[in-house]
Amino acid sequence: MITFSVSIILLIVGYLVYGKFAERVFKPDSNAATPAYTKNDGVDYMPLPTWKIFMIQFLNIAGLGPIFGAILGAQFGTAAYIWIVVGCIFIGAFHDYFSGMISLREGGANLPDIIGKYLGNTTKQVMRVFTVILLVLVGVVFVSQPAGILDRITPEWMNNTFWIIVIFAYYLIATLLPIDKVIGKIYPLFAFSLIFMALGVLFMIFKQGISLPEITDGIASIHPQKEVTPIFPIMCITIACGAISGFHATQSPLMARCLKNEKLGRPVFYGAMILEGIMAMIWAAAAIWYYKEKGYGETQASIVYFITETWMGKVGSVLAMLGVVFAPITSGDTALRSARLILADFLKIDQTKISKRLMVSLPIFAITALIIVYSLSDAAGFNVIWRYFGWSNQALSVFTLWAITVYMVINHKPWVMAFVPAVYMTLVCSTYLFVAPECFGLGGSLPYILGGACACASIIIFANWIKKDNQR
Repeated sequence: MITFSVSIILLIVGYLVYGKFAERVFKPDSNAATPAYTKNDGVDYMPLPTWKIFMIQFLNIAGLGPIFGAILGAQFGTAAYIWIVVGCIFIGAFHDYFSGMISLREGGANLPDIIGKYLGNTTKQVMRVFTVILLVLVGVVFVSQPAGILDRITPEWMNNTFWIIVIFAYYLIATLLPIDKVIGKIYPLFAFSLIFMALGVLFMIFKQGISLPEITDGIASIHPQKEVTPIFPIMCITIACGAISGFHATQSPLMARCLKNEKLGRPVFYGAMILEGIMAMIWAAAAIWYYKEKGYGETQASIVYFITETWMGKVGSVLAMLGVVFAPITSGDTALRSARLILADFLKIDQTKISKRLMVSLPIFAITALIIVYSLSDAAGFNVIWRYFGWSNQALSVFTLWAITVYMVINHKPWVMAFVPAVYMTLVCSTYLFVAPECFGLGGSLPYILGGACACASIIIFANWIKKDNQR
């Protein structure tokens, strides 16, 4: 319990200390006019209250990651605590803050445009395709899971197919309407629900006085399949949203277009990620208790239901499950909204008229629907899609961190803050490709040698760019 408590405290201190340091490095200008005013179109660009933006940003980035990802990551034991704390403070929250603030300075630019400006036009075009694919996958996986949960807690006639259709219809409406009409009104309520659920679980952790592993017990993996799922790099992919997630950088521009002042960036971007890290820590601790009590084998949704029903009763469990439903749905619709905006920017289609928004959205929704049908027709389809989503999510963070690194070099800022996370995540994602069973599945030390070689190659490329930049 001591390690868990200290971890929560460290996350809060991280926001107060390292978050403040990151803000000083970026140097937000409180007098600068933000895109919310300079590009106000009444649809995607408009000023919103700061508390509302925070709640929307938190719900946008949360999804299932800090709950399901943390529950899966808890199978690795105490190492999960370390990754959530260190990853969240020095990589994830930093990544979210700088990507959001760069977007703000660039007039609310989408992630591919930011990456293209600092990593080159070729990378920009590749990342446009890659980002849209990731956002579509988010829409897919965040339809299937909440539909399955609602199927479980509603009358029989409201089956899985019924809820998929309902959620998909909601996605289309939320994607097309101005951001203040649906997202701005209901997201804060959903965010309060998710936070209430996490606080309820946190309260019960301390009230029950459950036995949790301490850092002094060691960080060896307790995973039931630890022979084929090593802590590094599998855990760093499994616990994504609670530590670092490239998907977040696709969502930050949505809120960068609504901020009234650059000074509000730290509580919105850095703060929302810290809150997500705290939520991941809570669910990781609860899951470790569950594995000790009940063992492995159940789905993440079943584990959430058991924990909340045991600790919070029937009513509490239903409220908790609704929170688990709201989180992915509200990430899914903003993911598809982001895909619409990226394609609209690329095709230079004005989005002030709903007919133009519909024209861009329909192909995106058609592709999303086809993938959903595939995932439902094949028992293993969803699991395959989820694994590809997990890796592509972290791979996107690699490109974002390298873009931030270049931005910091150009603007004469302490670029090591971004460089170290960029190299580390390059090592994580490249090693995962070689070691994961669904990828190359290589054994022994070879995956780590190859992953290390990829990381070293990225360092060499960056060093050569630095040398050329200094010679200009």
